Amino acid sequence: MKQRAVATGLAIAAALAMTACGAEEAGTGSGGASGSADALEVKIWDGAQVDGLQQIADEWTAQSGIKVNIQTLGWDEYWTLLEAGATGGDMPDVFWMHSNVAQKYMENDMLLDLNSRIEASDKIDMTNYYEGIAGMYRMNDVQYAVPKDHDTIALCYNKAVFDQYNVAYPDETWTWDDFYDAAKAITDAGAGNAYGYAIDVGNNQDGWWNIVYDFGGYIISEDKKTSGMDDPKTLEAMEFLGKLIKDTMPPQSVISENGCGTLFNSGVVAMTTQGSWNINTFYTSDNSENYGWAMLPYCDRNGNGAVDEGERCSIYNGIGWAAAANTDAPDAAWELIEWFCSEENQVKQADLGVTMAGYLGASDSYASAFEGMNIDAFLDMEEQGTLIFRPCSKYTTNWETMMGENLVGAWNDTSTMEATCRTIAENMNAQLAQE
Repeated sequence: MKQRAVATGLAIAAALAMTACGAEEAGTGSGGASGSADALEVKIWDGAQVDGLQQIADEWTAQSGIKVNIQTLGWDEYWTLLEAGATGGDMPDVFWMHSNVAQKYMENDMLLDLNSRIEASDKIDMTNYYEGIAGMYRMNDVQYAVPKDHDTIALCYNKAVFDQYNVAYPDETWTWDDFYDAAKAITDAGAGNAYGYAIDVGNNQDGWWNIVYDFGGYIISEDKKTSGMDDPKTLEAMEFLGKLIKDTMPPQSVISENGCGTLFNSGVVAMTTQGSWNINTFYTSDNSENYGWAMLPYCDRNGNGAVDEGERCSIYNGIGWAAAANTDAPDAAWELIEWFCSEENQVKQADLGVTMAGYLGASDSYASAFEGMNIDAFLDMEEQGTLIFRPCSKYTTNWETMMGENLVGAWNDTSTMEATCRTIAENMNAQLAQE
């Protein structure tokens, strides 16, 4: 596995007040790891993971006597609640942190400093975790979260659609040109009833960003000062994307109205690129017996028919387990994080099919967690491809939102793709100059 870190976090200009949940409000009592805290409030945003995580947490409860209440919120609701808690004094004890907002919370002292606890731990050694993820949750040599997981991207395809139009299934030999040819063949044969591929402008990590890096382009420079959207190799990748949009995808209006997942599950779309965090969605689908997974195609830039470094890329990211800086039960909060992130429970997380681990080498069993569905492609992407840490900067959401808004026009009229990318680069550079 090869890793390339290309970004480190998000910050806000205005400082937010550093507060956390009170003892009575959170139900945590006033003690710490001694057991006087009777419960910890834990918030996450993915309901598909809650059963497995609660099982792991309950095993900690059996040892510690401290109850763990895991509550799941939707993505938008989660961040609204966390920000309100940061300013209003009611943050959960333990919660997930994301690369989009990590620097914002670290800069403003909202997260518990974990350094001394990590140093004293016999379970946590930060060298055992993916450095791109661990580094995301570190500032000024202080670790504020421990990696919970990591993700990779793979290609999901509908065998029934491929069979219907007599097109060979994707495999590890596919280049992006092979991908295009198959998608085009299905689209032409489908005659408006089936399409080869679908992604929308928001599918960046699990979609077109991978193509950009496969082609040798980039989204943002490693020093976070310059946009890569006008780089010649990025433009080449985006022109190829334009060809995919024009020749193999449903109209953007259909994609935006229905969603790529719905179109795929209904058999209208033959292929979609997806992150490992979404496997369970496809596994539990009524049509799951028709679904297969393959590694992402590669870009044969050297023309030698072999996959050279940087020609098959997967954008990866990872959640961190963090605690509120002034939780009334800091020791208990840390012990729960330590429990979740220990090698034993990172392996168990994979065993249960919760997600791939943030702990290096602890994800092998994940491939066996979905009986009847072969998901080896996600682990193969890691072992045979190049992992690129999710592009971001201090104010990621500003330029990411701008990027998406601009690309809607290019999705509708692919002849404007290059001009749109150059406009994005200009606007992005202006925003980066303010960071």
